[in-house]
Amino acid sequence: MEVNPIGFFHSPLKSKFGIPRQSGLVSELTGYIVFEPAYRQAEAVRGLEEFDFLWLIWCFSANRTEGHSLTVRPPRLGGNKRMGVFATRSPFRPNRLGLSCVELDHVEMHPTWGPVIHVKGADLMDGTPIFDVKPYVAYADAHPEARSGFVDQTAWEPLEVRVADEWAQLFSEEELSALKATLAQDPRPQYQDDPERIYGMPYLDKDVRFRVSHRVLEIVEVKKIM
Repeated sequence: MEVNPIGFFHSPLKSKFGIPRQSGLVSELTGYIVFEPAYRQAEAVRGLEEFDFLWLIWCFSANRTEGHSLTVRPPRLGGNKRMGVFATRSPFRPNRLGLSCVELDHVEMHPTWGPVIHVKGADLMDGTPIFDVKPYVAYADAHPEARSGFVDQTAWEPLEVRVADEWAQLFSEEELSALKATLAQDPRPQYQDDPERIYGMPYLDKDVRFRVSHRVLEIVEVKKIM
């Protein structure tokens, strides 16, 4: 079976560094799907706006090779303990397939692109290939009492994010809110905890540089990407 993208995702997050580790963690993040020409017809999304959430099936396109190891190190466990790849949501998988539940914001009928699906809370970088879109149906998909394995056994708290006015003014209110919520998820590799290290994350057309000390993330510089 040959699987080809039906469209591509567009996001303010321009690299895999900084992407939230699960969908729905940063509801402030917005993005949209532009279909390939074969699917740019209103009939393809008829009835979609009657749903609140969608499942996206997509490709970890920033990973250059498929995962070959049968064990991975989940960030939730500090990056120090190995679990079976099929017991995790690691991006390093045999077929590089991703699955995300996102909130449907609205469907726009674009004069050139046809139906464009706008969503919130996606954990996808800009340019991600989308293989399928399916509606979320609560009676079959919701299991609020289900166990979540090692995730149930680990506590996690977001970082405090501090942004000086000189950097904050470079973003709109909505852009800044989404950026702060994304950074609060702590994009660093979990095995790194050097308070002097400066990290860089591309966001929109800017390079956001920050450091983390004692659970406080401070933006130290914002530069426009040329």
